[in-house]
Amino acid sequence: MSDRLAAALAELVDALRADVIAELAPIAKAPDRLLSVDEAANALGIGRTAVYGEIQADRLRSIKVGRRRLVPATAIATYIGGRAGDARRPAA
Repeated sequence: MSDRLAAALAELVDALRADVIAELAPIAKAPDRLLSVDEAANALGIGRTAVYGEIQADRLRSIKVGRRRLVPATAIATYIGGRAGDARRPAA
């Protein structure tokens, strides 16, 4: 590989790295809020059992911290967006 090509590739990699870092900076500064199952149920307007059912069915993302099950706030938004997409589809 020629020196000019290697230099151009290195410059491109550096520019891409800077763009990615700039895009991720706000995310790194504002971590996702973790909601308890009760808080997630209130946010969705459903019961605790229904939240656990949606988690079990892999329709609602959650994490386990110790013995607690927590739902990231972004998972609530993703879930709502997915359910809205379901409502727009014609019934089979």
